[in-house]
Amino acid sequence: MNKYGQMAILVVLGALLIFLIPQHQVQAPSTMITNFETCEEAGGTITISEQGRVCTPPSGECCFVDEEPVAEVKVSSPEFGGLVKSPLKVTGQARGTWFFEANLPVVLKDSNGKILAQQGFQAAADWMTTEFVPFEGVLTFATPETELGVLIINKDNPSGLTEFDSSFAVPVRFR
Repeated sequence: MNKYGQMAILVVLGALLIFLIPQHQVQAPSTMITNFETCEEAGGTITISEQGRVCTPPSGECCFVDEEPVAEVKVSSPEFGGLVKSPLKVTGQARGTWFFEANLPVVLKDSNGKILAQQGFQAAADWMTTEFVPFEGVLTFATPETELGVLIINKDNPSGLTEFDSSFAVPVRFR
């Protein structure tokens, strides 16, 4: 095959590639979530769990976790990432400083941020201490629209000042 024949084949192949390859451009997300700062910027939720800080992106896809555990709350049930259904029995311990008037606010959300259940659990022992105080309660909720969710134990903060807010999260899966 001569030089012109080889050139003609290359031109035809090039033309085919131009027509066969889609001509749209893929746009990068406006905020790539790579750390806790970009998680907040993208509208994600950051909570505290047994495994450390947890980022749940707004997409609802599972989260990433900081490696520094925080020992303020210990949840026995449900397990981290466990499969749950209604009624959901929640048991654990929280430092007495997380309670106010023996109350501990608990919220269950789906991965879209929709509140499925919200209730104040009562301390099962003297809550006026810095030691761990047991708690338990039952949350009843309708079947969620998402497969993933999060159980959030909130520090009761009667002052309303954000510097005293804190929460502890346990990612869960729904049946």
